[in-house]
Amino acid sequence: MLKKGDINRTRAAYWCVVSGSDIWLQQGELPFASSDSLGLPYHSAIEIGRYQDEPVMWLNESEVEHELELVSLRDCLSFDSQLFLLMSKAVQYGHMSQTLRFCPQCGGRNHLNHNQLAMQCGECRTLHYPRIFPCIIVAVRKQNQILLAQHPRHRNGMYTVIAGFLEVGETLEQCVAREVKEETGIEVNNIRYFGSQPWAFPSSMMMGFVADYQSGQIKPDYSELSDARWFNIDALPPVAPQGTIARQLIEYTIEQIKLSH
Repeated sequence: MLKKGDINRTRAAYWCVVSGSDIWLQQGELPFASSDSLGLPYHSAIEIGRYQDEPVMWLNESEVEHELELVSLRDCLSFDSQLFLLMSKAVQYGHMSQTLRFCPQCGGRNHLNHNQLAMQCGECRTLHYPRIFPCIIVAVRKQNQILLAQHPRHRNGMYTVIAGFLEVGETLEQCVAREVKEETGIEVNNIRYFGSQPWAFPSSMMMGFVADYQSGQIKPDYSELSDARWFNIDALPPVAPQGTIARQLIEYTIEQIKLSH
């Protein structure tokens, strides 16, 4: 990681200028240029990684004097996965710096510790690292069908797989079974780990699973869902976009169903 004094005004870098879950793009791409040419305050920037052997810098939009046009990080799902993860990291650090301004232990004022990339209390000196919220996301299979649900926030008729937050004192597998039961009324078994994806909306870690139908009839929890049903793989509705672990789970389940024939 670059030390603050090593950052050069004329050195080209990738710039992640963030606010909330939004990020600055130029002509649909992450800006790659020197801080001088972009009019950015190099002294406030921190390197959070490297992409194609070039530094990737994080900067909060509030540090920039001129107005920038930001887009949602969701609009960047088609970016190269390595770059998208670094952009997500910048968004999560930005979220940390905005939501941990005061120490939860003593109420003192927090400041960014550049060496630790954490917020540190000026009174008790406690370090507060970015909060990460663990979530499960699961594709459920019933013979030649997949369970898909629609949320009220989803537009254009999009369906996706079941997801939810981990509760205190439960395993990930228990969380999978509970969330599916609570949201759809069915029981699952044969729960297997699939993969994970950081999800900076604002600061989650999605842990993906696949599971098999065991018993029960679908009874959607309409306080969480607007619909849930079994779909044949040759008659799927619009589903989660490319670049999401939800889409990966759906595509994996489809392939597994095809292979079983």
